[in-house]
Amino acid sequence: MTNVLLAIVLMVTSCALHAETAEEKGLLISQEAQRRDSGWADLKATMVMVLRNSRGEESSRRLETRSLEVAGDGDKSLTIFSRPADIKGTVFLSHTHPTRPDEQWLYLPALKRIKRISSSNKSGPFMGSEFAYEDLASQEVEKYSYRYLRNVTYQGQNHFIIERYPEYKRSGYKRQIVWIDVEHYRVTKIEFYDRKNSLLKVLTFHGYTQYLGRYWRASEMRMENEQTGKSTVLQWRDYAFQSGLNDRDFDRNALKRIR
Repeated sequence: MTNVLLAIVLMVTSCALHAETAEEKGLLISQEAQRRDSGWADLKATMVMVLRNSRGEESSRRLETRSLEVAGDGDKSLTIFSRPADIKGTVFLSHTHPTRPDEQWLYLPALKRIKRISSSNKSGPFMGSEFAYEDLASQEVEKYSYRYLRNVTYQGQNHFIIERYPEYKRSGYKRQIVWIDVEHYRVTKIEFYDRKNSLLKVLTFHGYTQYLGRYWRASEMRMENEQTGKSTVLQWRDYAFQSGLNDRDFDRNALKRIR
């Protein structure tokens, strides 16, 4: 009997020593999601951005996006607006970094100059949409600290719910709550809380399709502002992976070449 009791005590102690904390589990889930979406190299896509005000009135914009995966650093992206005429030729360039401030530039054809987005303005709205500049940067794991909350059924699928806190001191958010489906580790919903810890925006992802037998991309992203009643919908089309983009396509001179 003594030996049995000793074995039970040792087993319980061992389990306790290896048990994950909520913080550890949240980090591990996020790392696995990033691992599953690594290796795509580069991609191109077209997009329609639909802006809706609190009265339900809509306007739309057409654009092209390009992204480059960077080993040992954050992704680079380039966004080119083609419609309507008053913003045609506007170009947004973003260099994301895991542990240091992101670098972002905006070429404004009306002013014929390149504007650097200051680190204090990353929480501002991107081109009048409900997406902030910081929302458009790649979401590197190192940008946040994490905490696992629970599992829930959402849209008929089992999901992890994790809470993440921006490590970037000038973020417009105090925290975010993220829904990640257990089967594929795809993000399906994010709640954004402002610096006063009030719910600010909700982003949902729809119409996921798998590419190259591995990478999942949504065909629609809906950002709804819970405080103003405004919303922005991004409708993604024509995803193309591994087309041979390189660093030169994402340097500051790219803004000049495109215009």
